[in-house]
Amino acid sequence: MSDTSTNSTSALQCPVDHQKWQAATSLPSIINNERKGCSSDTLINTSNNMPLKPNQKPVEGQRIPLDTSREHSSIPCVIPESTTSNRIGENNSEKVWIYPSEQMFYNAMKRKNWDPREEDMRVVVPMHNAVNEKAWKEILDWEKLHENKCGGPKLVKFQGKAKSITPKARIFNLLGHDWVVDRCGKQVTYVIDFYSGQPDPKLPQTVSFYLDVRPAFTFGGAIERLRRWTYDLKMNWMN
Repeated sequence: MSDTSTNSTSALQCPVDHQKWQAATSLPSIINNERKGCSSDTLINTSNNMPLKPNQKPVEGQRIPLDTSREHSSIPCVIPESTTSNRIGENNSEKVWIYPSEQMFYNAMKRKNWDPREEDMRVVVPMHNAVNEKAWKEILDWEKLHENKCGGPKLVKFQGKAKSITPKARIFNLLGHDWVVDRCGKQVTYVIDFYSGQPDPKLPQTVSFYLDVRPAFTFGGAIERLRRWTYDLKMNWMN
């Protein structure tokens, strides 16, 4: 891994196989936003490539009911003026992204032609949320390099990169997203690559995953990476 990217490793207990975990982490986080005048389930929210209207209905052939409650993230959200207030959640008066319910996640996987099991959603959804929370924490570590006087960075949008992966992702078989962050009115892009680690033979139900978070490789992103490398070098020398 590059010295100018941040890497983190986590392990989670789960009763699902690693292919199902990989399928789940290839989906973007979901926040279903109803825009004024839009009521069709087929309309797509360009901030996350998901339907604008929440789909909480069981799909044909679903064997058991799934939970429809949703968890608020810690990730601040940029709100376009054209959206309604139920687009986001309220968390200590902070507008934040909302994670999908089990039913929404299951429906999304079915729509993307995965073969999900209803029983797996109880574990896969919290794992999905944990990965996103960790990714945001890594972004905040990068953003510490900037003096932010406008309330901190906010997530504008994100998208999967199944058809356009980075060279590093191709080498390490990573699954990745681009996260566009608002920094005091300026949009900057972060590359979020994550992949499964090797399972522990002694703990076969444990899923290890790695996150590789860094600014996109643009001119500005290259400067950011150099600044981070210099900062880390200075901190290591001081310690």
